[in-house]
Amino acid sequence: MFPTPADNLLRILISAVLALSSLSLAADEIALPRAMAWSAYNLGTTGYNQAVGIAKMLKDRHRVTLRVIPGKNDISRMLPLRVGRAQFSANGVATYFAQEGMFQFANPKWGPMPIRLTLMSVGLSNQAVAVPADSGITDTAGLRGKRIPFVRGAPALNVSTEAMLACGGLGWDDVERLEFPGYVAMWNAIVDGHIDLAYANTVSGPARKLEASPAGIRWLPIPHDDAGCWQRMLAVAPYFSPNIATRGAAISDEQPHEGATYPYPLLMTFADQDTALVYNLARAIIEGYDDFKNADPGAIGWALERQSFDWVVPFHEGSVRYFRELGLWTDAADAHNTRLIERQQVLASAWQEMMALDLEDDEFNLFWRRMRAVRLTEAGFEAVWH
Repeated sequence: MFPTPADNLLRILISAVLALSSLSLAADEIALPRAMAWSAYNLGTTGYNQAVGIAKMLKDRHRVTLRVIPGKNDISRMLPLRVGRAQFSANGVATYFAQEGMFQFANPKWGPMPIRLTLMSVGLSNQAVAVPADSGITDTAGLRGKRIPFVRGAPALNVSTEAMLACGGLGWDDVERLEFPGYVAMWNAIVDGHIDLAYANTVSGPARKLEASPAGIRWLPIPHDDAGCWQRMLAVAPYFSPNIATRGAAISDEQPHEGATYPYPLLMTFADQDTALVYNLARAIIEGYDDFKNADPGAIGWALERQSFDWVVPFHEGSVRYFRELGLWTDAADAHNTRLIERQQVLASAWQEMMALDLEDDEFNLFWRRMRAVRLTEAGFEAVWH
């Protein structure tokens, strides 16, 4: 489970670690290039706003000019890294899809990539499915036969929605699937009463529109003590973890939401990124946290105590070096990270096999899914998607 505000002891210990480490690290000035570029989500999103908040901190503290490049989809956010126009991306769960070479990355132009994390933001919100408060739907099992959106070209939304359905013992065949061209169109449809559910981060702007509508908003719970729900969910989307949200539409400290989340945004790069750059950037963000933590409701998630070392994508060696200096990187974290890198190596080898075959796109996609599953299973990993 991701850290929560209730982890007071952990926060006290980390504060002490930072206080002590600052004495030893102070002699080493943070060295960053005068200009950097990150890709991020569209203008106005929480991911973009958090990146802009960090950019201001880097400018004020380190005279770094950080250009934030907005991308309307996962490919457009990943492409600047691939062609060298950006060093990092404030990305979402497509980071995991890119590592796995799945969905939009399951074609000869992309394939599995050696992704590494620099830091992550795990805020006080959840990734969740909302229904109109007056719908009478109170849990995921109650979605049977309901009108459920499928957003074209958005696997992060669709796979996560499928996972929420699985919590209730349902799949796409158990609901009426309606396709939409985008995220905003989906939320407009639920506000207008054309669908029964929409997926979002609980602090997202469109959710406020449903909250303010005559119907109101209800976020369906993902009970933390329901082992069957979590087993079914993680079989579809292993990137989720239990989390209590206290921020979002119709959510507060007094009315928390028991549900699930994943880090967003994830500050990611590639394995071959300069170790010193990653180390210094991770350190600059953690040490400058107080300067940008109020830039966006989700920015609190960058705090050191909210970093999770057992997620599904490995950390970069530069970040590992920083966490080690703080005394936070354990043997268990190192073993987990090493295993994730081994998984990427299996995927890379399987991809080389695929590229040696002369297959058309549709045929390629089908064979890749099969080969990927076989090679991962042979190496002792869970394939997730078969």
